[in-house]
Amino acid sequence: MGRKVTLATCSLNQWALDFEGNLERILKSIEIAKARGAKYRLGPELEISGYGCEDHFYESDTMLHSFQVLRNLLESPICQDIICDVGMPIMHRNVRYNCRVLFLNRKLLLIRPKMMMANNGNYREMRWFSPWNHLRQVEEYFLPRMIQEITGQDAVPFGDCVLSTKDTCIGTEICAELWNPRSPHIQMGLDGVEIFTNSSASHHELRKADLRVNLIKAATTKSGGIYLYANQKGCDGDRVYYDGCAMVAINGDIVAHGAQFSLNDVEVITATLDLEDVRSYRGESEPKCCYRVKVDFFLSDDDDVLTDLSVHQPIEWCFHTPDEEISLGPACWLWDYLRRSGQAGFLLPLSGGVDSASTACIVYSMCVLLCQTIEDGNSQVLEDVRRVVGNDSYHPQDPRELCGHIFTTCYMASENSTKDTRRRAKDLANQIGSTHMNINIDVAVKGILGIFSVVTGKWPQFHANGGSQRENLALQNVQARVRMVLAYLFAQLSLWSRGKPGGLLVLGSSNVDESLTGYFTKYDCSSADINPIGGINKTDLKSFLLYCVEHFQLSILRDILTASPTAELEPLTDGHVSQTDEADMGMTYSELSVIGRLRKISKCGPFSMFCKLIYMWKDVLSPLEVAQKVKRFFRMYSVNRHKMTTVTPAYHAESYSSDDNRFDLRPFLYNTSWAWQFQCIDNQVIHQKSLLNL
Repeated sequence: MGRKVTLATCSLNQWALDFEGNLERILKSIEIAKARGAKYRLGPELEISGYGCEDHFYESDTMLHSFQVLRNLLESPICQDIICDVGMPIMHRNVRYNCRVLFLNRKLLLIRPKMMMANNGNYREMRWFSPWNHLRQVEEYFLPRMIQEITGQDAVPFGDCVLSTKDTCIGTEICAELWNPRSPHIQMGLDGVEIFTNSSASHHELRKADLRVNLIKAATTKSGGIYLYANQKGCDGDRVYYDGCAMVAINGDIVAHGAQFSLNDVEVITATLDLEDVRSYRGESEPKCCYRVKVDFFLSDDDDVLTDLSVHQPIEWCFHTPDEEISLGPACWLWDYLRRSGQAGFLLPLSGGVDSASTACIVYSMCVLLCQTIEDGNSQVLEDVRRVVGNDSYHPQDPRELCGHIFTTCYMASENSTKDTRRRAKDLANQIGSTHMNINIDVAVKGILGIFSVVTGKWPQFHANGGSQRENLALQNVQARVRMVLAYLFAQLSLWSRGKPGGLLVLGSSNVDESLTGYFTKYDCSSADINPIGGINKTDLKSFLLYCVEHFQLSILRDILTASPTAELEPLTDGHVSQTDEADMGMTYSELSVIGRLRKISKCGPFSMFCKLIYMWKDVLSPLEVAQKVKRFFRMYSVNRHKMTTVTPAYHAESYSSDDNRFDLRPFLYNTSWAWQFQCIDNQVIHQKSLLNL
């Protein structure tokens, strides 16, 4: 006879330091798990405090409040008769650890500290936590008095241990440990652990979901077992969006999973599985002597009682396309940011180009998602929408109508703007339903230049009118910075002017490739509150807009896609644009994407990048042309690196972002000649020529 167990895992939208809200969501998930018959509930990493507390982890308050929440959980009748597995920071012997705490019926069972830390890219766990380096060793953790009063325990096991119930054995992994080549599940499985759990705070990145799923499937393919994966969801206060995807696997098959992008704050996934399937699958063992903490509790049903609980069957995971990921991930991130910021909507300077159109489409996608979620009966989202728009009886009828309430767009024209860009911006605003304004910045620009002229007695000219390069650049920059000032003015007062309460968050629309080269003005209209496309490359954005043409019926996007990217900051020639982005940068956006990945992911300096590119681009560029592009990139990159210290907080969707804030830790003051590196490139160009002449 089989031994069926019902297990629950979840995705929770926790928020850093929101102890009250985090407690409510944890209790809700446990309540749902019990209602579905589960006897074990797994939650995401650091769910009590929130994952993104960062330097707040240094504060004793964070530890204190986490234990207060744990006390409330222990006291709650909701948490009875189910093993609860929660995450929180704990200090043991004056060292901070990222821990899992397992408890049952007002008793703590064990505390398992994280052993392998996430410490690259967006993650700096070693700054706040120490890894538990004592393999298969356990110590006593003496409990705070507030916990002792509830549990009647003085101490509990703390360390690398597993939980042994009367019918099975459960072992813990925490997030990055799954990705490590020495994952704990390997030795646990060899010692007979049958259920593996992973509590994670894994953020969304384009094309990442399948890697995560394959890792979880592989964890039980070779030696069998049940694997539960829990994850954070939403924006907990930083540049990343945690994308859920809670799942359950057995013997290499996914049998249940949650949504990757969802506005539901609490999502619980349950599965009923047969332990005998694990035992039949396994054929070998190699005891590794895991420290077992025994508990007098059954996860499975009585052997002699036949139940009608069917066992979950393998299912196929339907992954989102990158276009769908861009549509959904940043949209969910924007919604979390908006509803938690207390603002009344967004304002976007809409230029009629690909980048600002992409940002606008993401906001529209957010409105589509909100309407769908409300239609599905999510009362919390409806309550939040009503609070944002300032109307307790409001009920959105369709995405365009909602967009008109929470999204304001503005076209900021100058004498260097074309009628085509103005038309494209207006048409896109009409199709998505945003409240749109046309603003002319010429008076403001001339006023600022007038001040300069009064002080210096000089009036700068564009290069086309005989001015120097310095004059030309300064005239471009003053236009761009005036747009930033006006964007914030209208964000603060446009709703006031219409008799409505609240202010607007200013959205940026600079893509990751422009950030690489610094191809934007410091403190221009790319300086905003948040930027949903700052971690997405131009190639993916163009593909996303094509998706929006079909999915949202936004036909104007076809015109936007065929137009040449331009800043429109220099004088027109016969009424037409004479300035294009790719000409200014000296390379195409697709070339920049390749360069960005080589610089960040492959860790290439100028010479090694050149050596790779002469083979990657050998069919389209000569070694000399490759050398010119590499040199131009590194000159622009180093000259403009200081701009990254002020870049708008952006959604991190790519692994080669140049965001200076903890993600891309490189200097912002360089010797921009790169003399030694560029000389190596020149020598190699000569060598390549000699090879061709042989």
